[in-house]
Amino acid sequence: MAILVTGGAGFIGSHTCVELLNAKEEIVVVDNYDNSLPEALDRVRQITGRDFRQYQCDIRDREGLCRIFQDNDIDTVIHFAGLKAVGESCEVPLKYYDNNMIGTIILLEVMKDFGVKRMVFSSSATVYGDNIVPYVETLSTGNVTNPYGRTKYFIECILKDIYGADHNWSIALLRYFNPIGAHESGLIGENPNGIPSNLMPYVAQVAVGKLKELVVFGDDYSTADGTGVRDYIHVTDLAIGHVKAVDYVRNHRCLEAINLGSGRGYSVLEVIHAFEKVCGKKIHYRVGPRRPGDLPIIYADAKKAERLLGFKTTRDLDKMCKDTWNWQSKNPNGYEQEKK
Repeated sequence: MAILVTGGAGFIGSHTCVELLNAKEEIVVVDNYDNSLPEALDRVRQITGRDFRQYQCDIRDREGLCRIFQDNDIDTVIHFAGLKAVGESCEVPLKYYDNNMIGTIILLEVMKDFGVKRMVFSSSATVYGDNIVPYVETLSTGNVTNPYGRTKYFIECILKDIYGADHNWSIALLRYFNPIGAHESGLIGENPNGIPSNLMPYVAQVAVGKLKELVVFGDDYSTADGTGVRDYIHVTDLAIGHVKAVDYVRNHRCLEAINLGSGRGYSVLEVIHAFEKVCGKKIHYRVGPRRPGDLPIIYADAKKAERLLGFKTTRDLDKMCKDTWNWQSKNPNGYEQEKK
């Protein structure tokens, strides 16, 4: 039996493939390479010493998905595939609703047709919107401030309705906080298209000299140093959380929303200073205005993941920075440098 990993060449997907293979699982990877490169999967093979099937296919391609299910004995799906840039989602919302939601509906229909009713879904803490910290899974969801977050919320609603109609499904809604870091080998890491929209890859590209300076969006929040506080989780810890979630959905008929975070927050300036210590360089930054919709403090209540999955993060901020710098310094242009 194999696990289908949609979007498996992406940042979180590729790291999850490593941990699945290390756990002796069989995997099948599908990706359209819209926000990723097949080189990442070659490096997954290099890290693990294991091979697997991969397909270039968009999840909106029903016929292509059907062929993949026909050719492989799939029992569980980890669903990462989707567009994920908050700013872009505000500019082209229909693109996000079409790709993320329609793609997921087609995937679910194909799964149903082939009798595959186990899914681990890549959701997001954005579904909580502006809420009480720490974010606990029992809080209300849906007060989301951007189309990207709404696609995650609506897909959660779809999955809840599917489970409500048929309790033979088993679904884990994994609500991520802020994944950063890279595999400790330095072979795979975050490889954003264009100017990064997230803090850590931006800091890393300034450190390596690819970008001139970092813009800190606001220093007048009601936090210790005035900058926004977020819950950062090492991508390898996050990947291990997916392996544990697969085990859970295989052994329970359920629908569970589960936070994957560290349970504590770090400010933007704390991240910058931690990275400076690791890379031995000054990170040049300037303070700009707040971004619309940004909240002062976001961090997880992580108790449910520990109770249900036996999952707890083990890699601290220094490790996250160290592994990010190892990746970025070895791959200053990401995977693109491999192209001739």
